[in-house]
Amino acid sequence: MQIVNVEEFTVSGVQVRTKNADEMNADSAKIGGLWQKFGSSITPKLTSDSIVYGVYCHYESDANGEFDVHVGSNVLTDADGLESVTVQAGEYMVFSQKGEMPQSVINAWVEIWQYFSELPERERAYTTDFECYKGDDEVEVYIAIK
Repeated sequence: MQIVNVEEFTVSGVQVRTKNADEMNADSAKIGGLWQKFGSSITPKLTSDSIVYGVYCHYESDANGEFDVHVGSNVLTDADGLESVTVQAGEYMVFSQKGEMPQSVINAWVEIWQYFSELPERERAYTTDFECYKGDDEVEVYIAIK
């Protein structure tokens, strides 16, 4: 993992509100359905220079509370009838994974939860976190830190 500074940017797409406890149960999980909606209604609008993001924001508290998840792209806008979210500028820890999706994303989050459950050198900010999809088999997850 590495620490980087990120400039503010906007992502437009679709969103849901959920919590980690709900995502562990197939009956209450919402993120999978959000990605399906993105795939069917937004993916056809993407261009070759589109970057796909999953953005986590509006945290109620910490990893146990509710939060919003936005799935979208940097080349779409709310003018496309989508919801927009601003990724806040600041310091982020970057966790990278390669391999088959969605397992690579799951592996990245397992690494993140493990890192922050031990004695981390840095503390999560719970402002905006995001996944940046570098291709069909590579993801970088950016975690805002204090």
